Amino acid sequence: MTPRIDIVSDVICPWCYIGKRQLERALPVLAEQGLEFEIAWHAFQLNPDMPAEGYDRREYRIAKFGSWEKSQAMDARITETAAGLGLEFHMDRLTRTPNTLHAHRAIWLAGQHGVQDAVVEALFRLYFCEGGDPGDTALLTETAAAAGLERVALEEMYAGELGRDIVLHADMSARRGGISGVPSFLMQNHVLFSGAVPAEQMAEAFAHAWRILSSRAA
Repeated sequence: MTPRIDIVSDVICPWCYIGKRQLERALPVLAEQGLEFEIAWHAFQLNPDMPAEGYDRREYRIAKFGSWEKSQAMDARITETAAGLGLEFHMDRLTRTPNTLHAHRAIWLAGQHGVQDAVVEALFRLYFCEGGDPGDTALLTETAAAAGLERVALEEMYAGELGRDIVLHADMSARRGGISGVPSFLMQNHVLFSGAVPAEQMAEAFAHAWRILSSRAA
């Protein structure tokens, strides 16, 4: 059985997108050691009580961090870090802090259709690079369909409640498991670390964890 790395994340977490790039650098290092991993993404809502229509980002960030200037300084540091990994963030394009439930439903559905990585990438890019609203189901449908998920499947999902309870349960399970920050990386239900750590450190942690877990199963 191919071992799996599970990632708990939210599409509006910049460190989750940065962590994805670090993971993509870590996987070839692991492959050189003969270690191949499947990747699965799981839901976590940074703002589970966010209204369905989202909230004005400037007002939200001022309330959360105390001032718009502090928020902008944080965005600048994040943008610089992302640029070092080839990501072109445009935080100035973000006008709303969205509710991410519907985005997580798209990611879950993508997992059922074998295109989860592409959809996760597209949704991160939608928000951080293009300034799109991942709370807008029409925009989510366009974005996920362009990434390879069947449009009909998306439209049918958003026409009903498919995936909603699954996403909410995944979010609650993560919290009950002690996860309070994202990205968090797990292997066989063990939380290995949280945060967008450097690729070399990731590779070392994954290899070490797999050696321990596989020896226990032997």
